[in-house]
Amino acid sequence: MSSDTQTDEAHATGPGSTGAQATNPRASDPRATEARSTPAPHTEAHATPAPHTEAHATPAPHTEAHATPAPHAEAHATAARTGEALTTSALHAAATGADTFPGVLREALNRRGLSLERVSERLRVRGITISQATLSSWQRGRSQPERARSLQAVDVLEEILELPAGSLRSLLGPRRPRGRTTPPDAEGAALQILGEDSVVEKALGARFRHFNQETSSLMVHDIVRVGETGTLSGISTTNVLRAKRAGADRAVFVLSFDDEAAEPVDIRVTCGRLAEATYLKGLKSLVLEIHFGRELAKLDTTVVSYAVEVSPSETPATHYERWSRTNLHEYLQQVFFHPGALPADCHRYVREKVGDPPRGRRRIPLSDAHDVHVLTSRCKPGVHGVAWEYGTGPSGTGDRPG
Repeated sequence: MSSDTQTDEAHATGPGSTGAQATNPRASDPRATEARSTPAPHTEAHATPAPHTEAHATPAPHTEAHATPAPHAEAHATAARTGEALTTSALHAAATGADTFPGVLREALNRRGLSLERVSERLRVRGITISQATLSSWQRGRSQPERARSLQAVDVLEEILELPAGSLRSLLGPRRPRGRTTPPDAEGAALQILGEDSVVEKALGARFRHFNQETSSLMVHDIVRVGETGTLSGISTTNVLRAKRAGADRAVFVLSFDDEAAEPVDIRVTCGRLAEATYLKGLKSLVLEIHFGRELAKLDTTVVSYAVEVSPSETPATHYERWSRTNLHEYLQQVFFHPGALPADCHRYVREKVGDPPRGRRRIPLSDAHDVHVLTSRCKPGVHGVAWEYGTGPSGTGDRPG
């Protein structure tokens, strides 16, 4: 599983995996009512374990022109008061309305199941040359069609994507100044670590572009618990945030899971107020939006703490990662193992970005409390993880659980 702190994402994974998965929250309070998950009207996101990326936990710490969410994943959404357990769940489609050119374009591409490569080829067959990179910029809102040939391509795109005539062209905004556009800091930094079309981007949809843009993480403390069968049993995170500008009042976190059988069954927020908890089954990701309870002045700090209990999965977890797009003053990661599922070996590592090979691998010892920890000061942007291995001998320390 992995997590991000500026895009706070936690990611918990099994063998050879780099993501964590959450599942249907379990109803535990009859007073709670089902609520449809709706993105808050602001542009900030936090969480994999995904800075406001959270750690990549295998387990692994907001807006684009209405981009559409990932291919219709099922979503469990609920809200809870501060300090209360997430008590009820409802199944909702993860789609949100898209009324801008990038959002409608992306939604149409998803609906038709067409890759940018295939769309570019279909345009070429009709005598119009538009690169995949240009199409990608259009659907992300970094640039828009303006030249005569590009506008002609938009008309043909409406046919290819089976959209009403004029529906895309009518959404184009005013002509932009010439020259290369620079992506917003929040989006650009996240893309450097996550790459394009990441699970985090799909889970956040329109909010990804300004994901947690109003705050930055100073310190993050992740606690990961591994159960008797060697599978992830729970994650808790404390995140100290600083406001980059006046008025910041919330953050968004994304927790991604690798094992489809793992599900979030209980969510508690002890610092902050849980406003949204949406589980996207198709993406194996849990999106949490947590409000601070007040608007921060510029440079004010606040603390957000939450815990997620996970149902037993089918595959033992083998690592936890957190990705961060900003420098953290300090990052502390602890992994606690059940006495019946003690690993034979544990080590720490870092990745420049998601998918890169690990480097700086170093063994870390297991304490008498059956935990390992990594404390990193002046933690640089990237993916920071802890991995462990089980032995194959008879019952005892280092045996593979299960």
